Amino acid sequence: MHDESAEGNEFFKCDFCRKPWAEDRPMVEGHQGSLVCASCLTVAYTQLVLNGDASTIKQQCTMCLEERDQPEWRSPMYEESLICLRCIKQSATTLEKDPESGWKRPGKD
Repeated sequence: MHDESAEGNEFFKCDFCRKPWAEDRPMVEGHQGSLVCASCLTVAYTQLVLNGDASTIKQQCTMCLEERDQPEWRSPMYEESLICLRCIKQSATTLEKDPESGWKRPGKD
């Protein structure tokens, strides 16, 4: 998300935890400036992909803006922020391919 009241790195915030972008907090951007940070992505990936803790909410995904008939992860802090399974997997692939992020897919050692 873009925080219009902030400047610099504080302008770019994760939609799921509201923490600002930082060198040690890589993010993946979705549609219309939506962002998921590595920490939130790790939690979402672990819960949906590894643990299968999924519920199909059928609401608009914050990242792709689509209503998909598949599991979604809801931010425990901001209930309006949801990320669908497809976006979780795509974001995981994106971060994993970026050597500067240092992010590794959970469960993959």
